[in-house]
Amino acid sequence: MQYYRTQIEDIAKKICAEMHLAVYDIDEKMSGKGRIIIVYLTKIGGVTLDECARFSRALSEELETFDLIPERYFLEVSSPGLERPLKLKSHWVSAINEKVAVQYSEEEQKRSVMGTLIEVNQDTVVLDDRGEKIEIALKAISRAKTVYLGIARGDNNER
Repeated sequence: MQYYRTQIEDIAKKICAEMHLAVYDIDEKMSGKGRIIIVYLTKIGGVTLDECARFSRALSEELETFDLIPERYFLEVSSPGLERPLKLKSHWVSAINEKVAVQYSEEEQKRSVMGTLIEVNQDTVVLDDRGEKIEIALKAISRAKTVYLGIARGDNNER
């Protein structure tokens, strides 16, 4: 996908600009059916199913017009969800002040931490884990995502 990813991304960003959306990420996977290209969309307040469907139709038409992908493929369009992966620097910046879970390596040991993302620097991120500040090198991170804690059910103090 590397050789046509940039073109797909450019087309997707153009369509997003017209629809007041943003491309969060583009992913690809192989299945028994063939290649699946997944475009994740975002916007403040969340993306609706109707917006995903309209975007999908528009992107499909453009991809067919330009005939960028030589083999058979399937297109999926989705929101990254409440618990979204953090891969790019822009993902990290958009998650400042949110709870995040991070898996990383430190001195040959694998570590996991969950805390509030308070800072994104050139090469590091800083989390607040119950008052303790933890600075993690971006290159040491193997996996990270936002964490949705929600509201505890049945906690309405009515008895």
